[in-house]
Amino acid sequence: MINIYLLHAFQRENVGWASTCNTVGQTAGYFLGYVVFLALESQDFCVNYLGQSGSLVTLSGFLYFWGIVFCITTTLVWIFKHEEPASQEEQEEGLLGTYKVLSHILKKSTIQRFIAVLLTCKIGFAAADSLTALKLTEIGVPKDRLALLSIPIMPVQIFLPFYISRYTAGPRPLDSFVLGYPLRLVFGLVFAGIVWVAPLFRLGDGSFPFLFYGLIVGVYLIHQVFVNCMFVGLMGFHARISDTSVGGTYMTLLNTFTNLGGNWPSWMALRYVSELTWTSCLGTAMKSDVVSCASDHEKELCEEGGGSCVTWLDGYYVESVVLVIVGFLWMRWGLPTIRRLQDLPASAWAVSQRTD
Repeated sequence: MINIYLLHAFQRENVGWASTCNTVGQTAGYFLGYVVFLALESQDFCVNYLGQSGSLVTLSGFLYFWGIVFCITTTLVWIFKHEEPASQEEQEEGLLGTYKVLSHILKKSTIQRFIAVLLTCKIGFAAADSLTALKLTEIGVPKDRLALLSIPIMPVQIFLPFYISRYTAGPRPLDSFVLGYPLRLVFGLVFAGIVWVAPLFRLGDGSFPFLFYGLIVGVYLIHQVFVNCMFVGLMGFHARISDTSVGGTYMTLLNTFTNLGGNWPSWMALRYVSELTWTSCLGTAMKSDVVSCASDHEKELCEEGGGSCVTWLDGYYVESVVLVIVGFLWMRWGLPTIRRLQDLPASAWAVSQRTD
C-alpha cells in the first residue's frame, strides 16, 4: 500500500522523491523500534543517564504501547484520508490478475537483468553489515552502548537523503549508487580494522573509553553517506521505472528482490563464519587430547581440562577480505550493467503500452 501511495503522491517528474520518504520513514522506525527500546530497556542506561532505579520498559509493554499507537493512527487515516474510487479495470484485476501482471513483468529481459543485479550487488557488504556488530559485542562492547551510538548518527541518516535526492530525483538516480558502491566496499575493510584494534582500547575493568566510541561513530557516519547514496538512488530508480498502471505491484516486486539480495548474503556470512574460524585448545591437562574449540562442547571440555581456547584465524576477517574482493570483481560486470539499464527508455520497463 505504501508503494502505491508513493507512486501516485508525486508527479511523474518528481517521483524520485518517493525514495526519500521511504528512507526517512525506515530510519525513524528503526530508531524508535530498536535504539529507543534498547536504551529504555537497559538498566545500566536508565540508572546512569536517566536517574532511574531500573529499566523503564519491558518488551511486552513496549509492543503493547506501539500496538495501541498503530491502531489509533491507522484508524485516523481511515477516517480522514479519502481516495478516489477504483476504476473498473482495477476492481476486476483481483488476486489472479495481480499474479498475471507479475508474470508479465518477470518475463521482460530488462527486469531479469536488473533482478540479477539486485540479488548479487550486496555480496561484498555481507561481512561488514551482518558480523561487525556481533564481533564487537563478542569482544566486550555492550550491545546497548552500540545501539546508543545510533543517536548522534540519526540526524544525519534523516537529513542526508534529502540532500542526496537532489541528484536521484532526476533522470539518472543510479549515478549515486555507482559512486557509493566502491567506497562502501572499502569500508568493509575499515570495519574489520576497527574490530582488530578494539582489544587495544579495552581498559582494565573491561570497559572502553569514549575515544573508541567516537572512532566508531566517525567511521559509521562516513559509511552511512555511501549507504544512503546507494539506497536512495536504488529506491529512486525503482520509482522511476515502475509502471503506475499496475499500481504498487511493480515497485513491491523490485523492493522484494532488493531485500532478498541483502538477506541471503548476510545469512551465508553468518552461516559459515564459524567454519572459517580456526581454533585450538592449549594447556589442557586431560589425557584425551582436545585439539579444537570449534563447538561449545569442545570449549567446555577444554576449560574443564584447565586449558584455554585460542583463535588462530578468525572467520570474520577471512570473510571480510574475500567478500570485498568478490565485490570489486562484481563491479566489472555490475556497474556497466547498471549504466546500460539506466539509459533505457521508460517503454523498456512498461508492462502496458504506456511510455510516459
